[in-house]
Amino acid sequence: MAPVTVGLRRCDHLRSKLTPFAQAAALACAVTFSLASSSAAAQQTTLSNRLADVAAQFAAPPADARPMVRWWWFGPAVVKPQLERELQAMKAGGFGGVEIQPVYPMELDDPARGIRNTPYLSSEFLDNVSYANRTARSLGLRVDMTLASGWPYGGPHVAITEAASRLRVHVAELPAGAASVALPAIMSGEKLIASFVGAGTAKAYDATALKRTELGALTATTPGRGALAASKEPRVVVSYIASRTGQQVKRAALGAEGFVLDHLSRKAIDHHLDVVATPLLKAFGDQPPTAVFSDSLEVYNTDWTDDFLQQFQRRRGYDLTPYLPLVTSGQGADAPALRRDWVLTQTELVNERYLTPVNDWAVRHKTQFRSQTYGEPAVSLSSYRLVGLPEGEGPQFREFSFTRLATSAGHLYQRPVISAETWTWLHSPAFAATPLDMKVEADRMLLQGVNLFVGHGWPYTPPGVTEPGYSFYAAAVFNNHQPWWNVMPDVNAYLTRTSYLMRQGQPANTVAVLLPNDDAYAAMTPGKVSLSEHMKHYVTPELTTQILDAGHNLDYVDAESVLSLGVNHPVLVLPHVTRLWPEVLARLDEYVRQGGKIIAVGALPSKAPGYRDAVRITAQVQAASKALSAKPAVTVVADDGDVGAVLGRVLTPDFKVASNAADIGFVRRKLADADIYFIANTSNKPVRTTATLGQLRKSAAWWNPHDGKTSTAAVSPSVTLDLAPYESRVLMLSDAPAGTVSQPAQVAPTVLADLARDWQLRYPDGAAQAMPQLRSWTDDPARRYFSGIASYTRDVTLTAAQLNNAAVTLDFGQGTPLEAVPKVPAGMRAMLESPVREAAEVFVNGKRAGSVWRPPYTVDVTGALTPGVNRIEVKVANLALNALAGQERPDYRLLSGRYTQRFVPQDTQLITPQPSGMLGAVRLLTQPEK
Repeated sequence: MAPVTVGLRRCDHLRSKLTPFAQAAALACAVTFSLASSSAAAQQTTLSNRLADVAAQFAAPPADARPMVRWWWFGPAVVKPQLERELQAMKAGGFGGVEIQPVYPMELDDPARGIRNTPYLSSEFLDNVSYANRTARSLGLRVDMTLASGWPYGGPHVAITEAASRLRVHVAELPAGAASVALPAIMSGEKLIASFVGAGTAKAYDATALKRTELGALTATTPGRGALAASKEPRVVVSYIASRTGQQVKRAALGAEGFVLDHLSRKAIDHHLDVVATPLLKAFGDQPPTAVFSDSLEVYNTDWTDDFLQQFQRRRGYDLTPYLPLVTSGQGADAPALRRDWVLTQTELVNERYLTPVNDWAVRHKTQFRSQTYGEPAVSLSSYRLVGLPEGEGPQFREFSFTRLATSAGHLYQRPVISAETWTWLHSPAFAATPLDMKVEADRMLLQGVNLFVGHGWPYTPPGVTEPGYSFYAAAVFNNHQPWWNVMPDVNAYLTRTSYLMRQGQPANTVAVLLPNDDAYAAMTPGKVSLSEHMKHYVTPELTTQILDAGHNLDYVDAESVLSLGVNHPVLVLPHVTRLWPEVLARLDEYVRQGGKIIAVGALPSKAPGYRDAVRITAQVQAASKALSAKPAVTVVADDGDVGAVLGRVLTPDFKVASNAADIGFVRRKLADADIYFIANTSNKPVRTTATLGQLRKSAAWWNPHDGKTSTAAVSPSVTLDLAPYESRVLMLSDAPAGTVSQPAQVAPTVLADLARDWQLRYPDGAAQAMPQLRSWTDDPARRYFSGIASYTRDVTLTAAQLNNAAVTLDFGQGTPLEAVPKVPAGMRAMLESPVREAAEVFVNGKRAGSVWRPPYTVDVTGALTPGVNRIEVKVANLALNALAGQERPDYRLLSGRYTQRFVPQDTQLITPQPSGMLGAVRLLTQPEK
């Protein structure tokens, strides 16, 4: 309990605050450290703060750092033998676990083929969950379980009275002289809140002039109409109705269809936990899931709940009813402040009634809550404090991203493991993604602080389905139906080592950006209340670029975290923050007095956050900002583009590149006796530059995340970076040598043998052909739709003198950069065409020498070559897309007729055969020591 005690002691400074905001922050602070300790205990994650411990496990990291996959069970129509086969394949491919996600049927029941869709939560389905869990655990794999089918949470158990809620506005026109009006139709699950009357028409009325009215009682002669006094002017009656969004669960499995539940209702959440979560957990027996999961909050149009007015009154101190016209219309000077209070109340309710009870339920059942805490309802950065395992999504590391939202929360609230849903929509259409695509997106996740990948994903495929099998409508495929699965262990080895390193020690980002939650709240409109969506207007790509290009990495903070934890970064940026509590400004004043620097874009805060007592609080905010502006450590700039120059004056860069700043990303972790720099070239072209480091130690080493080897590095105080397209490296600075191998000075390589011609190519069916000149095997009409692994062989004769004291590499040539982004509707891809399409294993004299799937396209073959004749074999794997291109697209008409249309396959017009095989100028290069 020591960590909890320490955490509570850290919160003591808040106990004397009298405002409700500060009291809530004190409670949040205490809860945070309590959750951090319980979460850490449950995770059993391998963490260290000492270089020797990290070095001891770098080459072979613990299994908890391995990537996971989202495992889609379509239907669900799964059988146990295939579940076991797929789990064994995952293990062999280097994955560390699965997240089970039951989704929509892919086929109708077909007894002849063994296809039978079993209802969600049926005894057979739960038995399959139990079997999958036991089998995975026996293989040493982690198992997570989504507490629903599809997303968001919901299903057939959700009555209309517990469905996601919204405020509905009904406008009825009254002609001049009218003394009655048709009452709004109040349907099941709805309730009339209040009605207002005023001059105007349905298309144009002054909401600030509306007056509350009680519509007269119905009469026998005018059923469905309400009476009110007549007027000589045309008028409108505006009624506000507590209604429902009607949203259905997205991508639901058979038997999981239904309303999305009300995430602001504790009753609805408790009901879901009882009806859905509890049976799922029982299926796990005495081996509970490592985590239970919630996908991104996509509860569209929600902004209300049954007792919203009562909760609002209790929390904000005034009745919202008279102000509903202003909240919904945005008219009037007070509308922004009222909207701020309205949305803040929603944040508090989703925190207390959804995140907290689900996390508490998980802890009681000896598991953890892994949550994508962004979207709708309007959860905040500090909402992440309420979950055990924060998760993000999105590779946009040079603009506002949900991924950095999650990693920032993890850094603030002591969550050492921060995951990301990775490779969603990667290189659409399905089966087009390559191992290089995986790395390119993963590196952007690492640069934001992610240290656990959850791949999106692994589609279960029944036995006998035509290759390449099933695919999820919005995802790439990362299973053993991809021919390039032969290099998946190498890809996952890289991802595992980098994930392991990025969770050691402590985060070391140097700049914090304050998310202006109150300003975003004030700008929201009914039906679209999402902090994470609004933040892009404040944390702009330009602002992020200014910080990164100045040689820093960044975290987000918000008012709640500042109040409860303070600011621990050397520099804090306020991006157009106008609304802020005086208590938060007092904390910023304390931060400056302790040596912190503030850069305010636009101006310092000048308004009270909310409506109640706004005049008095605004005066306090302005006085505090005026005092803050007088301090030398506070700089106000006009625009986002001015931030970088100020950063350059007030803070030494952490990692400043001499050129190509937009291409090179870095993230640093600090140990007690070392600093870990992950460095990535995020561009499709080579970069040669230098970087000056802000942290210097006695020695430096390169740690190779691809093979686990280390070598010395020269830092004085700059380091030379010579990076191939999309290449990444790890630089370790330490106080003592870490036992690395000395890296000899290199000279330009020379060509030992030109291997660009005269290969023999053999296909799995035994057919062989001579390749006098390397070209795509799809040029052969008979192989246009071939997907698989083909073997290239060639002999090369070398002398002992040629091999003496020389490092020899097999070089496949350079990739071809793509100059224009392909017009793909969503997702990302590597903008580089490989000289080996798409991956290969290299064997020399029958011994595996390595693999080729990312730049630089070389394999060290020094130890495998011998004097005399050497047999080189290159087993090249292409994309499953080629086989798919030769097939007709499935006709889902009958499937949709039976189950309704639950998905639309993505970008099928882009399914065409891709070049395959070895295409580059293959050479043996020798590089003697200087």
